[in-house]
Amino acid sequence: MQVHRDPNNLPKFKNPVVTIGSFDGVHRAHLKILDRVLSLADEIDGESILVTFHPHPRKIIFPKDNTLQLLNTLEEKIFILNSIGIDHLIIVPFSVEFSQQDPREYIEKFLIAKFDPSYIVIGYDHRFGLNRGGNIDLLKQYKERFKIIQIQRQDLEDITISSTKIRNALNKGDIDTANSYLIRPYIIKGKVMHGDKIGKSIGYPTANVGVHDKDKLIPKEGIYACYVVIDDARYQGMLYIGTRPSLKSNGKIEKRIEVNIFEFEDEIYDQDIRLELISYIRDDEKFDNMQLLSAQLFKDEKAARSIFDIQQREDEVVESSNCTVAILNYNGEHYLESYLPSVLYSSAALTNYAVIDNASTDDSIQYLEDWHPEVEIVNLTKNYGFAEGYNKGLKNINTKYTVILNSDVVVQANWLDPILKLMNADKEIGIVQPKILALEKRNEFEYAGAAGGWMDTLGYPFCRGRIFDTVEEDKGQYDTTEEVFWASGAAMVVRTELFKVLGGFDKDYFAHMEEIDFCWRAKRAGHKVVVCTESIVYHLGGGTLDYGNPRKTFLNFRNNLNTMLKNENAGALLWKFPTRLVLDGIAGLKFLLSNNGSSTIAILKSHLAVYAAMAHTFRKRALYNRLIKENRINHKSDSGRYSGSILIAYYLKGRKHFSEIINQSTQLS
Repeated sequence: MQVHRDPNNLPKFKNPVVTIGSFDGVHRAHLKILDRVLSLADEIDGESILVTFHPHPRKIIFPKDNTLQLLNTLEEKIFILNSIGIDHLIIVPFSVEFSQQDPREYIEKFLIAKFDPSYIVIGYDHRFGLNRGGNIDLLKQYKERFKIIQIQRQDLEDITISSTKIRNALNKGDIDTANSYLIRPYIIKGKVMHGDKIGKSIGYPTANVGVHDKDKLIPKEGIYACYVVIDDARYQGMLYIGTRPSLKSNGKIEKRIEVNIFEFEDEIYDQDIRLELISYIRDDEKFDNMQLLSAQLFKDEKAARSIFDIQQREDEVVESSNCTVAILNYNGEHYLESYLPSVLYSSAALTNYAVIDNASTDDSIQYLEDWHPEVEIVNLTKNYGFAEGYNKGLKNINTKYTVILNSDVVVQANWLDPILKLMNADKEIGIVQPKILALEKRNEFEYAGAAGGWMDTLGYPFCRGRIFDTVEEDKGQYDTTEEVFWASGAAMVVRTELFKVLGGFDKDYFAHMEEIDFCWRAKRAGHKVVVCTESIVYHLGGGTLDYGNPRKTFLNFRNNLNTMLKNENAGALLWKFPTRLVLDGIAGLKFLLSNNGSSTIAILKSHLAVYAAMAHTFRKRALYNRLIKENRINHKSDSGRYSGSILIAYYLKGRKHFSEIINQSTQLS
């Protein structure tokens, strides 16, 4: 994170996403807003910018008000924000002159002139300028210069509530409650000063910590278990806050902050240290002599060490998630209501859940916030389609595995566990799909994926259990876990790192065939694509576009040809591509003779789109070839590739079932 303390000397920002506020405490409610800024900056390939003011505006506007209690000093705030990942922190010196700006002057000479924002993330009740005369309605008048993302009323209320509860808890010594709202334990940063060395004389030497910001909230007087961070090294310790009633005051009573650091003897005078408060042990009290004080400190140390032992055991028990289930949504509230509850029981292991929203206009987001707060929401600003929607939505997902799952899928409890077991056992497996059955006819395979995808020599995809429009009944005939050529985007698990290093989905596809294109790349890099039939899910199908929709026909034909152009061997393309053009023409004629002229037109348009983008497609071919070469782990895998023509087998030989065409397969143990 770059920290800028001079707003008159700022760099030129790239597609800046700006938010403005105090962000005192940088707690969990703040994090919801900062996550929005970060995800938006990722989406538009921009930079995230937080603008804050120092001193706090209340100190300037109400100089006689001595009730201000800040959860963070400026340096503490910088430290916490740096850990979140904000690109730029702008610290604006707040003054009477700054507060007297006309609202339009504030927008034009401050926001636009200094940041030229692409987006401003702001609250509905944000006020600015002279007499706080500017508001969000005025900002919206500048919609030609920047876009406004309005923070929801509930989020703003959460910030106010959280800040109040944190302050109240700290003033009561209730560290557990305060820390439950904060994104890290409450911190106090200060410089170690010389003391009177009384603690050393009774066996408990302390570092005296000076905090020079008088507005910093110092918690209730008493003894605390705390961590002490010195030069990035972390130690356990016990902290004292109080006026030392057991010691002579020489007439001067002042609050002291002293910390006894366990297993530490170095001299650290004049060094900056950070205290992280973990738990409250007891109130401050007066002892009649040093022996009684020393005996009590022994008990306090024992209590503190017990707290650290318990916390360490709890940390060891907590299992971090290695899998994220990511669902792309666009106006799919009814699907989320119907199917999401089953998805939340996908694994016995700790699993993250995220909904990537393609700028829905229905109540999808409100439903998730009201009924499933445990689900992370990734808000996108427009409908990017399936391919680019996932690319943008998965940017900040860093778990080992990512589950790409349609919103119209019902899953069995713990359906992920056999898949994850399979992938953990074989690092060459890059992508796995479950067996996919039809939701409305659960004894039949589902069109989009069935029991794993294959591809013929001319690039036509088909499935174990579904060839063209012939869908088989599931009688256990394909209940083998084995390598296939492609996995369905309706339900597939991919190694997250593999998805990213191979370039993700081709964003130009919008939807359909992008998973086949990606799987082909993965296989060329030596990764296995597998179907795990021990795992079963049920897919409604046709939730986005009906299978006979001309738009779907266009996308399927266009994207299939482009997949071939990017992945097929260059020599084979010389005869396979012209052959495909002829066969696609025959398909168009067949549609025309069946009184489906709209599909014929869709095929014609798909070919024109392929020709127009040919140069661009070959540039992508070169890019993907480089990524494959850089990330290859083995020779390319042709498992799941049929050496014949599925068209000849299906239409001329009348072989409608997969088992009639493919008699042998390679099973995985």
